[in-house]
Amino acid sequence: MTRNAALWQAAEQGDAGRVRDLLGRGASANARRPDGRTALTAAALGDHVAVARLLIDAGADPDPQDTARNNALLVTGETGSVAMLREVLRAGPDLTRTNRFGGTALIPAADRGHVAYVRELLKTEINVDHVNNLSWTALLEAVILGDGGTRHTEIVRLLLAAGANPNLADREGVTPLAHANQRGYGAMVQLLTSAGGK
Repeated sequence: MTRNAALWQAAEQGDAGRVRDLLGRGASANARRPDGRTALTAAALGDHVAVARLLIDAGADPDPQDTARNNALLVTGETGSVAMLREVLRAGPDLTRTNRFGGTALIPAADRGHVAYVRELLKTEINVDHVNNLSWTALLEAVILGDGGTRHTEIVRLLLAAGANPNLADREGVTPLAHANQRGYGAMVQLLTSAGGK
């Protein structure tokens, strides 16, 4: 096994000691497996923060995407790890990169109810109104794929406070407010109405 292959495996397993050793012996911080997944993306998927820190300090690029269009930042939107997000942000990722659904990291985080993650990511310059391949924004996903409970309602509040357009409709022309009304999500309806939603 090459050093780079060993590094990728160690990153996936969260073995910080082995990663440090391999980097010291010349393995590339940008080691990738055949499908293009980087060691950093593997570490991010496993929430191995210490490993990610080592790789980033060694110059790992956060942006390369594998054949599934995942990269280190995009997978944190799925896992919701704030600690990993902070590490990846240190590396200066491209916030406009999109996953296989055409969404930025903000969109899966909104639909999965990752409140603390959304709050942290909104401190960056990420486009709060990005529209994915389904013609949904993070706001629409929080309403449509959320459960109307406290987590998704708080995400709606955070997105609106960050300037999300409450009237960006889906491809059928249905607005976030209309979706919230259809589902009987009273707290979301109040927030969206207060923000000028129609």
